[in-house]
Amino acid sequence: MAQPQPVQKNKVDWSKAVRDYVQRAFAQENNVAGVSREEVQEKLKQVITAVAEKGMMDDVDWASHPLPQQFVLQDRRRALGVDGQQNAWPTPASHLADPLHGHTNNASLSPSKKRKSTDASLTDHPDDSQPPWRKTNSRNMFEDRITYANQGQANRVDKKQRKNKEKDNFINSKFSPAELEKRRQRFGNISTDVTPPWASPRTDDAEARSGPVVGTCQQLEKRYFRLTAPPKPETVRPLPVLEQTLALLKKKWREEKNYGYICDQFKSLRQDLTVQHIRSAFTVDVYEIHARIALEKGDLGEYNQCQTQLRALYSQNLGGHPEEFLAYRILYFIHTCNRTDMNDMLADLTPTDKNDHAVKHALAVRSALALGNYHRFFRLYIDYPNLGGNLMDKFVDRERVAALANMCKAYKPFVKLSFLSFELGFESDRACLDFLVQKQAQHLIQDTDGELCFQTGKAGLLFDQLRAQAFAKVDIKGQI
Repeated sequence: MAQPQPVQKNKVDWSKAVRDYVQRAFAQENNVAGVSREEVQEKLKQVITAVAEKGMMDDVDWASHPLPQQFVLQDRRRALGVDGQQNAWPTPASHLADPLHGHTNNASLSPSKKRKSTDASLTDHPDDSQPPWRKTNSRNMFEDRITYANQGQANRVDKKQRKNKEKDNFINSKFSPAELEKRRQRFGNISTDVTPPWASPRTDDAEARSGPVVGTCQQLEKRYFRLTAPPKPETVRPLPVLEQTLALLKKKWREEKNYGYICDQFKSLRQDLTVQHIRSAFTVDVYEIHARIALEKGDLGEYNQCQTQLRALYSQNLGGHPEEFLAYRILYFIHTCNRTDMNDMLADLTPTDKNDHAVKHALAVRSALALGNYHRFFRLYIDYPNLGGNLMDKFVDRERVAALANMCKAYKPFVKLSFLSFELGFESDRACLDFLVQKQAQHLIQDTDGELCFQTGKAGLLFDQLRAQAFAKVDIKGQI
């Protein structure tokens, strides 16, 4: 008996405009402080699903469509009662209604251009101010104003509308109300209405989830747990308690150096700041200290998270040490070989940035590597400001391999180990010898007139291969 063929799922082929929109949504430069990646992903799914269900994927101008971060912030403002009907960004429904963006309607005007008071946001019936065509669904919003070239085209449109209506009626008649409710719960409360998810009435639970929490917890130390539900005030520490917590953590780090404990406590501290929407000089201080500790222990994953949030905080002029972390960012891009973001950042540098000592050092490192000046690079590696050396430690081994590959072409038949140790920035000849042994080059070390030498003439092929391996792809956290 023949086995039934498994059902294959059809792969959805999104247009380039949609793919570009998704990429912009997750682009680093579009990150918004306080909006998590999970929130962006969920809202992005809602946006694309709602448009796809209406068959309007080709009608939306994805290049100018608001990003999910904007919708998340808009939902939060509405939950706080400060947004009302007039939003800082056009609603998704208005973009669906007017794919060509040929005019600007009142619902999409920013508050500064439309009104100077918040009275309108306090009205009990905000929908009363909408014109009649705004109260219809987005599919037929302009149907009464469309004229067709001929009667045949109008008949085809009418036929399509009847077909869609029959389909909706079939769905509603096929299942009982109880069955429909069961299906909604199964598929994540997917509604058969044409109203997009962001335009549907918000529940109290949703408002509580998106709004800020005011903590009441008085416990100084608290373990970090990933949130799977809206935080409760009794589990969140208020700002005065968090300030005491930071002082305690700094003291414990100086005395105990227990990174596992400190990292867990700092992540918990950052989480309490996030759920309460606290963005101040204290927030900057927390992220800077955590980033420095992560750098000191070589934890680039945690450092990268802190660096991302610090960029957003620095843009709000909350103080801190932006030049120091700008220098770290340059060195981080060197480590990850991220030339695209490096070029974007270099274009944004101001004269003030370039005059900072740490930034000057990082730019000199980049210049030395770009020019292939390994002698200059290793002098900079030995003399570095702040914690720049901890980042350079991550890619100095790679650069030593590259430098040695070049030296094998320039110096033949051998060089003294002491010369090699000095040129490659080692602390001692012993450290240089250990490096060569680690690279499986111990057979190329010889004793000449009582002094150790390295046979560069025979090592060229080996270090060319090692250089190719060393410059393999590096992920976003800076790990090979």
